[in-house]
Amino acid sequence: MIRSGREDSGQATPLYMAAVVGLLFLVLVYLAFGQADVTRNGTQTAADAAALAAAQDSRDRLELTDLLDDLEAILDGEVPTGTPDGCARAADFAGRNEAVADGCTPLNDGRWGFTVNVESQESMGDSIIEGTANKHATARATAVVEPRCTFTPGEPATPEPGEGEEEDEPKPSPGTLLCDSDEWVIDPEEPDLLPDMADLFTVRLAED
Repeated sequence: MIRSGREDSGQATPLYMAAVVGLLFLVLVYLAFGQADVTRNGTQTAADAAALAAAQDSRDRLELTDLLDDLEAILDGEVPTGTPDGCARAADFAGRNEAVADGCTPLNDGRWGFTVNVESQESMGDSIIEGTANKHATARATAVVEPRCTFTPGEPATPEPGEGEEEDEPKPSPGTLLCDSDEWVIDPEEPDLLPDMADLFTVRLAED
């Protein structure tokens, strides 16, 4: 009986070792995939931040006074002409999130915004998954600028019969802006009283 117990113990030892090795292998695989997921998630965050920064910079570098002639169409979704390129800000924000901007392009589908591709600065690292040592995570994001106000054109001034428009006569207001619960009567001669671009347009992530 004693001999049989020793034989059973000797047979169980290799099985136990094999089970331990198998579990260790599974743990390593789990950690490897977890590390890769962390890198990919961080890179997607960098892409999102870069795209939002590009769209916001393009928006903030415009002035409302530059848009007055076409304001009604722009607030209906038309892209302003000559929108600034925000891709320099995209590269900056990608770098802040440990990534490199690998392409930044304005949208050409009728929307005001940018699509940014980024690549992680660091590779996914050595692991049991073949090819990850020199592989970098990539991600893509699109951000758009959208109106958050409505515009009501003002009534054009009509001079009295026999009277011409005097040079020093105040110009009539182009109209009124309603942004959420805030209302502005636009006075082109008082630019300091006009709303900021952030009051007029919101920036958000969107599908490509």
